[in-house]
Amino acid sequence: MTENTAAAGEYIVIKALENGVTVTGVTRGAENKFLHTEKLEEGEVWLAQFTEHISAMKIRGRAKLLTSHGEIESGKA
Repeated sequence: MTENTAAAGEYIVIKALENGVTVTGVTRGAENKFLHTEKLEEGEVWLAQFTEHISAMKIRGRAKLLTSHGEIESGKA
């Protein structure tokens, strides 16, 4: 993968609204596998990118998600 194709992926910003928010990257392909998990504390921000290897993300906990498609909050209010 070249630097140009890596930069072309979709980005997502995740801001934790509580302690213990988890962000898990899921691989693409015939079998989906959990690739990486990150734990965020309240106020922390994680900038992630969808790539040729990551096709989905699972967010657990209260967080604000910012994407090119809009803004959404996860978790219970």
